[in-house]
Amino acid sequence: MNVGDAAERSGLPAKTIRYYEEIGLIRPARADNGYRDYSRDDVHRLAFLRRARNLGFSIDDCRQLMALYQDRDRASHDVREIASAHVRAIEEKVRELQSMRATLQKLIQACHGDDRPDCPILDDMAGVVEDEKALQA
Repeated sequence: MNVGDAAERSGLPAKTIRYYEEIGLIRPARADNGYRDYSRDDVHRLAFLRRARNLGFSIDDCRQLMALYQDRDRASHDVREIASAHVRAIEEKVRELQSMRATLQKLIQACHGDDRPDCPILDDMAGVVEDEKALQA
């Protein structure tokens, strides 16, 4: 099948499929005319990659996961370690986002939201608050 058919069946844009081929994640056969010829297995691998990317795995993680998926002699603990590392990264990102939210909520509460030009939100972004604290010390 051509890239359009593979895109439709895998749920990935054709541009993404071409990119995955460019970086070596997939290797479709070539027809006599030089066009890509995607098999059902290729579409299955593309759907696998779509799901892995939707779960937030990096391209490098996807490469490792794809290799493990194709290796019937794999050890499941190898897959588990990749997934566990990804969960730890997600948890760190969640902590960072929660901290950002808390900071923004404090800044929003400190902002009068009126016609005056002073704005604690902009002051914080510009480092004015820290600069004033340093001067007072």
